[in-house]
Amino acid sequence: MNSVEERILAGLDDEQRRVATTLNGPLCVLAGAGTGKTRAITHRIAYGVHTGTYQANQVLAVTFTSRAAAEMRTRLRDLDAPGVQARTFHAAALRQLQYFWPQAIGGELPNIIDYKAQMVAEAARRLRLTTDRASIRDLAAEIEWAKVSMHTPESYVDAAAGRDDAAGFDKTTIARIFQSYEDVKTDRHMIDFEDVLLLTVGILDTEAQIAAQIRKQYRHFVVDEYQDVSPLQQRLLDLWMGERQDVCVVGDASQTIYSFTGATPAHLLEFGQRYPEAPLVKLIRDYRSTPQVVDLANRLLSTRRIEAGVGDRNVSWPEPLELIAQRESGPEPQFAEFADDQAEAAGMAKAIQQLIDSGVQAAEIAVLYRTNGQSENYEQALAAAGIGYQLRGGERFFQRREVRDGILQLRAAARVDAEGSVTQQVKDVLSSLGYSETAPSGSGAVRERWESLQALVALAAELEKKRADRQESLSLMEFVAELDERAAAQHAPTVQGVTLASLHSAKGLEWDAVFLAGMSDGLMPISFAEDQADYDEERRLLYVGITRARRHLHVSWSLSRTPGGRASRRPSRFLDRLRPAVSTQDGASSPRAAKRRRLAGPPTCRVCGTLLSSAAERKVGRCGDCPPGYDEAVFERLRQWRLDTANEASVPAFVIFTDATLMAIAEAGPTDATELSKVPGVGRTKLERYGPDVLDILSAGGPAA
Repeated sequence: MNSVEERILAGLDDEQRRVATTLNGPLCVLAGAGTGKTRAITHRIAYGVHTGTYQANQVLAVTFTSRAAAEMRTRLRDLDAPGVQARTFHAAALRQLQYFWPQAIGGELPNIIDYKAQMVAEAARRLRLTTDRASIRDLAAEIEWAKVSMHTPESYVDAAAGRDDAAGFDKTTIARIFQSYEDVKTDRHMIDFEDVLLLTVGILDTEAQIAAQIRKQYRHFVVDEYQDVSPLQQRLLDLWMGERQDVCVVGDASQTIYSFTGATPAHLLEFGQRYPEAPLVKLIRDYRSTPQVVDLANRLLSTRRIEAGVGDRNVSWPEPLELIAQRESGPEPQFAEFADDQAEAAGMAKAIQQLIDSGVQAAEIAVLYRTNGQSENYEQALAAAGIGYQLRGGERFFQRREVRDGILQLRAAARVDAEGSVTQQVKDVLSSLGYSETAPSGSGAVRERWESLQALVALAAELEKKRADRQESLSLMEFVAELDERAAAQHAPTVQGVTLASLHSAKGLEWDAVFLAGMSDGLMPISFAEDQADYDEERRLLYVGITRARRHLHVSWSLSRTPGGRASRRPSRFLDRLRPAVSTQDGASSPRAAKRRRLAGPPTCRVCGTLLSSAAERKVGRCGDCPPGYDEAVFERLRQWRLDTANEASVPAFVIFTDATLMAIAEAGPTDATELSKVPGVGRTKLERYGPDVLDILSAGGPAA
């Protein structure tokens, strides 16, 4: 083994090294959050290239975000394997479609639409249907689901059976809108992002010569985030591979959070069935988070129920990976309850300021929430506290005017020979645009402009240091080329400011400190989660949020949406077995919250585990098909007492207690008033009026004994 190969394998743990040195045939890697999966697969590719097993230009690595693909390319370049193609599914397919379109179809490739909204609205207008902004969004999402699941307008109605009706339209109407949308695109000679994959699949499926060219070009494949592959992406991967089996897939079923878009972990979970000879490597050593954060994440998954099948497929979910923390100990996760949303946002801003004062950089802090609509309160609270922030999913970094102007000036300066540090050259050039060594004291547009320019300076310093570590130099022209490549991939550098992001958009990212805000029932899990599969995915989403934190983790919720509003909220049911004594914004215990009914998921039968559909079943905690867990004689004594009491009071028997409540009492077998009060259907008034009689019947000396 030469020195380069030794350097590639150096620093890998045993499991990562096994991944890196298993170069041929199928390989499945189950990689928990923070376990170094990107490190393992990039070192695997580099090791394959340097040992001569791979030709760099014959390797295709695909992942799900442009940022992740850019990060992979950067790491491969640092490992002296720059010729490897690392792209998203869409980017790889688009390059192939652009190249082969004239040969397979002829003419020019249609323009690609960035957003569906306008054309979906036009499709609905053609059918004389009334829509609004929200319904257009829901219809666009449903059309995307149908297309990535490889359904047409003709097959949609049957395929969507069991799915909620998007925007309140029935399945037949949605199918008509779907067809109308396809017609609008055809009329305007345009395609959407799903069409890029569909058309590439169509060409490879029907043009054997083109498929052969692709398979001659790419001989080794790596697929990251494999748990989120859609049926359409899997079909494209199959066509790329042909009869070959040189594929390495990496994923974690516990991080499946995009099922609503058509993604499914079925391909990951069934990989061993498809390739029985494939080695399975589990990465469970967590290098990202402290033992305290890792323990919370593990405990969250340990409270899960038996998970439902994936879509209409009978997929067996494995036990979640139990992570083993490798970092030093850190602070315990913090849990806090607030009176209302504004109080929660203000408390969060105060805690963030304390972290910044203690030395944590603002760019290493994130506020994560379930829906984008929650961000406004947090934006206002941070602005009021004078804390800079960036809204993930807002304006793209490379589209900011100061960034575009800065790159133009850097490109002009690069044409002139200059000596000295590239970082200093960048500072000198950007000073004409408002950059200075010290940040402006104010906030607003001036501060945001400075932070954008500072991000460019920081990137130059980072790249220059990496080159120096390898005893190489960096020129200003090379730095500009790096910026151009990052702009094309939307791989933005770090901006100094707290990140505000939804939990979904935080996937693949990490920070020193994470604030999980708004963690109340109705938001986590979201209110429209209806069945076990929905609740399972919401739990996995919270797991992703927890595992974004390296050291500091704050979890909070509020009891009311507005100041002075009714305190009707409760903390997320997923936190019931995770949080210690509930803390208010003042750090005191909350008796109200402590008495609140705690739930761990949707109600299921205590005997067979299936979801309970009726109120009566939910009250006794058992479905009607399962045998009762009580003594029939006890139940009959309770029914006789209820009948006698009802006759004396001249009221129907159910007014005293329903059959379901009597069953629940018989099954629970309470021995005192406190235990009896916990039975569903036994309120304070009935406890006072009937409690002594019921407890007397249940006791050995009761009148019916």
